[in-house]
Amino acid sequence: MMADLSQWTACDMPGSESLVGQYGRLESYEGDKHLDGLYAAICGDENDGLWRHIPLGPFETATSLDAALSYAQQHLGWKTMTIQDGDTVLGMASFMRIRPEHGSAEVGCVVFGPSLQRTRIATEAIYLMGKHLFDDLGYRRFEWKCNNANEASRRAALRFGFRFEGVFRNDMVVKGENRDTAWYAMTDVDWPDVKRAFETWLSPENFDDTGRQKRCLRAGPSSQ
Repeated sequence: MMADLSQWTACDMPGSESLVGQYGRLESYEGDKHLDGLYAAICGDENDGLWRHIPLGPFETATSLDAALSYAQQHLGWKTMTIQDGDTVLGMASFMRIRPEHGSAEVGCVVFGPSLQRTRIATEAIYLMGKHLFDDLGYRRFEWKCNNANEASRRAALRFGFRFEGVFRNDMVVKGENRDTAWYAMTDVDWPDVKRAFETWLSPENFDDTGRQKRCLRAGPSSQ
């Protein structure tokens, strides 16, 4: 049954407030507050590989990273969120392609530093962004897009509960190469089951004394 949207009004913009979870928190990027920690977490020669499939970067200086994020915020409408464990910045993810009039937003430019990868905080960050959109702001659609050659990102999208919607061929030229873009999304109809899967996985009871998960996260439609 189709939703009645005859009284639909635009949603508020995401990304203006901190999102606090059981394990970490997300804060809206502020250069004065977050730049040094963010640069240390995701930049430097040892982290150049993190930027292989990201249209931005890698960045040789903190100033150039800050300039790129500031430009994206001011001219592209991004709302970049830093991902933190206490006061330590571990990575970032951005609300992008925000269309409040349609209730739709994308999570993109997801860059997890080495100490954030494969952690509860990393998974919780995507959960908190989805929860903010759907539960707090009443959005209808949450998108994930990636280079179709980025197999790790494609696997992550499905693990997080986004559904594959197709590939836009010859979508962009990025860093001198063709990019076919894979599109994934979840909707407000999908969200209750996806949210339940996230919360079950994130529960402390899902981890043994060494921190090892007891059950894998299966937020996708194939597991529901």
